[in-house]
Amino acid sequence: MARIIDLTLTLRAGQPGVAMEPKFSIERDGWNAATWRLYSHAGTHMDAQVHFAAGPETIDQHTPEGCMGAAWIVQLLHVAPRALITVAHLGPIAAKFVSGDSLLLHTGWSRYAADLVRYRDELPRIGDELANWCVAKKVKLLGVEPPSVADVNNRAEVTRIHEILLGGNVTIVEGLANLDQLTQERVFFAALPLKLMGGDGCPVRAFAIDGAFEWKP
Repeated sequence: MARIIDLTLTLRAGQPGVAMEPKFSIERDGWNAATWRLYSHAGTHMDAQVHFAAGPETIDQHTPEGCMGAAWIVQLLHVAPRALITVAHLGPIAAKFVSGDSLLLHTGWSRYAADLVRYRDELPRIGDELANWCVAKKVKLLGVEPPSVADVNNRAEVTRIHEILLGGNVTIVEGLANLDQLTQERVFFAALPLKLMGGDGCPVRAFAIDGAFEWKP
C-alpha cells in the first residue's frame, strides 16, 4: 500500500533565516494572520540556477513537472562527516539509474538539524566526480539532507559544485528529512517551491510516495 511521507523540515520563527510577526488577531481584527520573513534557502529548499549565476533560470521558471517524478533512494548512513560522496557510493543504483529520474541521498544528516554548527559545518558533501555524473546522467532533482551539497565554509568548493550541477540542469533540493521512513528503493518524489518571480531559491514542501506507483510525465 502506498504511503505519503513528508520530507520537509518544519520552519520555526527564530531559527536562522526565519522571522514571524503577528499582523492580525481574532481578538482585535476578527481573524488571525501573520507576516513571515524567509531567507530563500531556509529549511528544506530548492536552488535555482541564478543562485550561483550558473544559468538564467529563476525559481518561478521551474515547472511543476520539473519539480517531481521518480527518484532513487541511495542509502549512505555509513558516510562519515565531511566525507566526499562519489559515484561508487551509489552502488547498484548507478547501473540501474534512468536518465530523467531523481536521486535522494539518505545520509541521516537531518538528525543534526537542531545542532546548527554540526549540521552546517560537518556535512558530507557531493564530490566533483558525482556532480559531473549527475549532469551526464541527466538527473532531474538531486536531494540531500544537509543544508548544502558542498562545504559552505569553502567558497571555491561550494561555488564549483553548485555551478556544475545547476549549470548542467540538475535541480538541487537541500535540507530533506525523514528519508529513513522510506522503504522502497524507488519512489515518487516532489519538491514544490513558491512561484517567486526572479527568485534564486525557495523553501519547498517536499514529499515522497512510498510504494507502488506509475509515473508518466
